[in-house]
Amino acid sequence: MNYKMMGRFTAQILLIEGLFMVPPLIISLCEQELAAIYGFLATLGICAVLGSILFLLCKNAKNAFYATDGMVCVAFSWLVLSLIGALPFCISGAIPKFVDALFETASGFTTTGASILPEVESMAKGLLFWRSFTHWIGGMGVLVFLLAIAPAKGNGQGFTMHLLRAESPGPSVGKLVPKMRKTAGILYLLYIGLTVLDIVMLLIGGMSVFEAFCTAFGTAGTGGFGVRNDSIAGYSPYIQNVTSVFMLLFGVNFSCYYLLVLRQFRSVFKDEELRLYIAIVVGSVALIVWNLWGYYPTAEETVRHALFQVSSIMTTTGFATTNFDLWPSFSKTILLCLMVVGACAGSTGGGIKVARVLLLFKSLKRSIAQMLHPRKVQLVRNNGAVVDERVIAGTNAYLSAYVLIVFASFLIISLDGFSTGTNFSAVLACLNNIGPGLEVVGPVCNYAGFSVLSKLVLTLDMLLGRLEIFPILVLFSLQTWKNG
Repeated sequence: MNYKMMGRFTAQILLIEGLFMVPPLIISLCEQELAAIYGFLATLGICAVLGSILFLLCKNAKNAFYATDGMVCVAFSWLVLSLIGALPFCISGAIPKFVDALFETASGFTTTGASILPEVESMAKGLLFWRSFTHWIGGMGVLVFLLAIAPAKGNGQGFTMHLLRAESPGPSVGKLVPKMRKTAGILYLLYIGLTVLDIVMLLIGGMSVFEAFCTAFGTAGTGGFGVRNDSIAGYSPYIQNVTSVFMLLFGVNFSCYYLLVLRQFRSVFKDEELRLYIAIVVGSVALIVWNLWGYYPTAEETVRHALFQVSSIMTTTGFATTNFDLWPSFSKTILLCLMVVGACAGSTGGGIKVARVLLLFKSLKRSIAQMLHPRKVQLVRNNGAVVDERVIAGTNAYLSAYVLIVFASFLIISLDGFSTGTNFSAVLACLNNIGPGLEVVGPVCNYAGFSVLSKLVLTLDMLLGRLEIFPILVLFSLQTWKNG
């Protein structure tokens, strides 16, 4: 285990997190929010001191880096991000209990959007901005950002690929260009470009600059923290429709946008995951509109709310325009299924991912074919290319771990005495990085009523979901440290 290399990356993460706190600090200074100013300044000091000490201790780290190191480094970095990111809320007194502040911050960085706050409009603007900004930071991944800006030493391939694999969502991670640093840079340029476009469209719709930035951060990161108590419900139909479209756009694999930039339109249109993603969205909206017909006064309102909630839940954003917990059971069941499926691999969305669902169906089809023709060689193909057996094995292992985590988490939080619907949807909402669930944790409620133990379990679920389970499991595995 390359401890010095991991220490150096943790130091850089601390310094970058401190840098990201400068914009909300400036907002707090402009608004003269003294408690928030103190919270940010104290946290900045902690980041600077800890980061500097770690950097000096680990400055001579060797670049030799292996898959296990990458997973441990990513998992530990995200824990540090959440712990330090919670300090401004706690120190300022906005969220006095540290476990609650940690829950809120982890929910932000993992782009979950689950909240313990009963209302947000009274919170200092600087803290509200930081709360939404954590979505944007966590959406593409802070280590991807680090890889995009950090100067590469030597070829850098040993650790950059392992870090990108550990942090990026999906069953497999590939390069857009030969150099990983360039790949990370391209991803962030696309991410920034789409975010800016979203902000412009929201400003055209009459949103204030502050609200446009915060809403775009939540949309881009598919997070869902709003700056109003009613989420997006109080905004105009134009803004709701714009947000629906951009949630769907950020749920698409970013490699598709890179192919569009290269004018490889045929490759994008033939992408099997993208076609399934669109089919699921269209089919779900159609079924919910049919089920809700007559529930809202007009057909336009019915379609708008159905499209918005399908977009929000499938991309695991978590914004809401209506209390879908009051919808008929059929529509709520569709939303629960979409919670599990999630968005595309290589997007900012959570869930199992459409790519994995596609692979599972193809693996099932192959298994049936092998039973019928035992001697025939059966291959699984995706977009015409043969899928590596290790990817299929990894997908099956991921699904097994996913089911075990759901049952274990569900069992533990059931100690609090809430209903089965509340507990099950809370686990799915946190593990799939969605935010709102059903009943007590529905779109007009929050997670404040859970015990400290349950909040810690759900916080861990958020991190497990965002990092695709395995980095966190490796971090807490005794074998990892014995072999180190």
